[in-house]
Amino acid sequence: MNVTLAVKQYISKMIESSGPGMKVLLMDKETTSIVSVVYTQSEILQKEVYLFERIDSQNRDNMKHLKAICFLRPSKENVEHLIQELRRPKYSVYFIYFSNVISKSEIKALAEADEQEVVAEVQEYYGDFIAVNPHLFSLNLQGVSRGRSWEPSILPRVTQGLTSVLLALKKCPMIRYQLSSDMSKRLAESIKQIITKEYELFDFRKTEVPPLLLILDRSDDAITPLLNQWTYQAMVHELLGLNNNRIDLSGVPGISKDLREVVLSAENDEFYANNLYLNFGEIGTNIKNLMEDFQKKKPKDKQKLESISDMKAFVDNYPQFKKMSGTVSKHVTVVGELSRLVSERQLMEVSEVEQELACQSDHSSAQQNVRRLLQNPRVSEIDAVRLVMLYALRYEKHSSSILPSLLEELNRKGVSERHRKMIKVVVEYGGKRIRGSDLIAPTDAVAITKQFFKGLKGVENVYAQHQPLLHDTLDQLIKGRLKDSQFPYLGPSSLRDRPQDIIVFIIGGATYEEALTVYNLNRTMPGVRIVLGGTTIHNTKRSVSLNALNVVVSFTISPLSICQYMDSSFLALLLPK
Repeated sequence: MNVTLAVKQYISKMIESSGPGMKVLLMDKETTSIVSVVYTQSEILQKEVYLFERIDSQNRDNMKHLKAICFLRPSKENVEHLIQELRRPKYSVYFIYFSNVISKSEIKALAEADEQEVVAEVQEYYGDFIAVNPHLFSLNLQGVSRGRSWEPSILPRVTQGLTSVLLALKKCPMIRYQLSSDMSKRLAESIKQIITKEYELFDFRKTEVPPLLLILDRSDDAITPLLNQWTYQAMVHELLGLNNNRIDLSGVPGISKDLREVVLSAENDEFYANNLYLNFGEIGTNIKNLMEDFQKKKPKDKQKLESISDMKAFVDNYPQFKKMSGTVSKHVTVVGELSRLVSERQLMEVSEVEQELACQSDHSSAQQNVRRLLQNPRVSEIDAVRLVMLYALRYEKHSSSILPSLLEELNRKGVSERHRKMIKVVVEYGGKRIRGSDLIAPTDAVAITKQFFKGLKGVENVYAQHQPLLHDTLDQLIKGRLKDSQFPYLGPSSLRDRPQDIIVFIIGGATYEEALTVYNLNRTMPGVRIVLGGTTIHNTKRSVSLNALNVVVSFTISPLSICQYMDSSFLALLLPK
């Protein structure tokens, strides 16, 4: 199961079906993102696609020498744009592909508009999602809920996106959902309705063990999105922000013009692909080794490369090296900025305490360490608030909780009251009363024993102690021990055998730490194939639309607030509607 390959194959089929000759690729805002994460512009140019246009653009010229390949979501707006296009066609012939199921009435409307008979083909190709990695997809949706219920306009879109993943992977799954989440049950029922209604589309070759769709809710594990990350892809998204494989580096001190925006794609960047899941220390070593290999070609100009700043100076001083090794130049810049932020925000010290809060049970040590960091002037506001959030979730019911004292410490640090209120909101969102799992303190005897031995063995890397709840959920699922009472099947049937093909979808968004968990399970569990998806991919540095937030919160959030750092989708989940 490879979602990247599925989308690439769809796009290749579209282009091949149009035959030889010069082409224009006509897309909408969402399909532009879908295409851009799996294909580079240069790759598509090699397939005789010389122009890329938006269907909603008003300034397109007539180019009758071009064939038009239209890849669009089947929305009412796109259908209307297409109707107007066909009435006054700008291109010689149109090959139309929708990213999901389109109604017969809309097909009829398009046929009626095609008076000049320029439409050669209309197909449904189910690429209605962002293929982030081969085993990870996103729907790029934020603000999916109103309290504990679906935002009415969002549920149909999530249903469409998730069913398109199933169709792209050619899976007709059995469905399990998180019982403690009404949103999970609603989505499971909505998916089942589509499978029943479009049964012909889901008539795939039966396998000995049916595939399984597992629907989870982010509120069951509010800790994972709050932790700093130390593997390359996760760290880049956490500290710099990945948006459809692009990083905006325009705010980096002294950045050169050609590096203000860079693309990180495992499909087209061998170094990135090889280092995606390696930790920060290993990445620095690998870049150093790569550059030293190049230096061997310049024996007279050898210089020591002892630090990131040495590497950056080396790249800046070798225009020829930059030209030949743009990839290395890009990664030196990215890792250099990561290194600067880690040092500036003292993230190694902060992360060690975060891991202690997430994984250990020593309340005395935890409260001392959190208080110490809150009193450190170099610890940023976002990190201070997140530490207290983690403390509040971890020791929510502890008899000696010092949460009021920590809130007062935030006050002395200059954190405003409206930001301190976020601590209470995160507990209301993902606290003990809401969770359906044993996120903090396992009650099952086997789980307690496992945790005890895990503590005895120790962890090689103190910054990577935490395992997301998803790891235990999937481990129990694969071993046939996931409780039906917590994750019931939709309908009377249930799996008797060990599942082989598993699609996991997290309402409220997945994280790159969870993607790493899935990657490792795929590597270590023979015969098991897992794909992870979410309504979004979380980090803690996306800006939030203030206007939208002011509608849903009882306190105004200023541009200089925590919103500059916290992920919009995670905030939208936390904030009361």
